[in-house]
Amino acid sequence: MQLSKQAILERANAVTKNTLMETLKIELVDFGDDFVVGKMPVNERVYQPDGVLHGGATAALAETVGSFAAELLLDTKNHFVRGIEISANHVKSVKEGHVYAKATFIHKGRTTQLFEIKVTDDDDNLVSLCKLTTISLPRTK
Repeated sequence: MQLSKQAILERANAVTKNTLMETLKIELVDFGDDFVVGKMPVNERVYQPDGVLHGGATAALAETVGSFAAELLLDTKNHFVRGIEISANHVKSVKEGHVYAKATFIHKGRTTQLFEIKVTDDDDNLVSLCKLTTISLPRTK
């Protein structure tokens, strides 16, 4: 039995209980054959001291979405995925609303994967451009 898209999103969001993703209110909202989209509210929970979105929270959103992309789009029955490097270029401040991160593959290797993650605001303006490298390692029995 194949799960519906909604059921897969519900399962993915359910595993974030008692994690950073729950703390930041990160939610996966869409995915396709080559992308995953997540969103995060911008409020005092993710502010830096001057009242705008903290770059670290943006990087956490990007790594979350990229890691879920690796989990959803790769063979994780026999492998597990870990992030090994992330970089972020922040180009716009955000004070309210939501930010959305869309992870797409740049490289889909057996061992390493490279994602481009565009973070945008409610008006689809680019907020940050991130790059995430993940590694896929065999599960031991």
